[in-house]
Amino acid sequence: MRGAPWWTGDGRVVRADPADRERLPRDTWDRAGLPAGVRLEFTAHGVSAVEVAYTASPPKGADAHRDAPAMFTLLAGEDATDTPASPGEHRALIQLPSPDAEFTLHLPETLRPALHGVRPVDGTLTPAVRRPRWLVHGDSVAEGWSASRPHLAWPALAGRALGVETVNLGYAGAARGELASAEQLASLDADLITLAFGTNCWSRVPHSARLLYETVRAFLDLVRRGHPSTPLLVVSPVVRPDAEAVPNVLGATLRDLRTAVERAALDARTELLPGGELLDAGHLVDGVHPGDAGHRVLAEAVASAVRKGYGTGCQPRAASS
Repeated sequence: MRGAPWWTGDGRVVRADPADRERLPRDTWDRAGLPAGVRLEFTAHGVSAVEVAYTASPPKGADAHRDAPAMFTLLAGEDATDTPASPGEHRALIQLPSPDAEFTLHLPETLRPALHGVRPVDGTLTPAVRRPRWLVHGDSVAEGWSASRPHLAWPALAGRALGVETVNLGYAGAARGELASAEQLASLDADLITLAFGTNCWSRVPHSARLLYETVRAFLDLVRRGHPSTPLLVVSPVVRPDAEAVPNVLGATLRDLRTAVERAALDARTELLPGGELLDAGHLVDGVHPGDAGHRVLAEAVASAVRKGYGTGCQPRAASS
């Protein structure tokens, strides 16, 4: 299982530290229960299919309105095949296109499944080789909102392009610079880190530009306490037409907030990818979130920024669970 930073007592992946739950906003903890970007990565040796035993729940809250269907998505390189999933206790039979190859199996995220077992039909399975670990923290865009499948969210796309293990710590509706989240990031092993938040500081929890600047500086400082030399990239908020020039209740437009994020990153001497010009309104499916084409643009831009700033010589850490 890759992209799984923490586990609950009942065997479900959770993307925030359960031991630190009381310090997190309720919306952050709720989104942490969605296994965004979590997947199985394995090498098959003479295997015709893989049987996955799982228990899943009906989509809850905002996830009931997401367009992405509930599927197990098998990747062989970039070729994808879907197997339907449904709430309840089931066994999914995933046919493999080749008996001897490396595969990635993305989960039906909106069902928040708990996996009970993975069994090969014929042959054997071995875990895929460990890769450098990339922590991606952000809001709904980082979580993968409005991508048609989990593997098409920009962190997943960029992670495959970079050859790293992406750990998606995107929280839709949240990620406003909560310092508890910064300390949790600092506690995780990482070879690369990317931070992409700020949009939800316009209206959901209003910030002034000055407040967001100080918040980002404090967030970066706390992350750096755990990762003093780990390559770190800040991506400022992408375009949101209804917010660009409209002041929030504290007088800050999204353009003001984006500038604050960028200034904080530069003052902290952190690599920066300005997000304001990466997408245009045509990439947004609802005026806020990009569709598949927009996620591809973001993935290419982030991967390019990582290669430019840090190269591709990042070595994996020692294997861990």
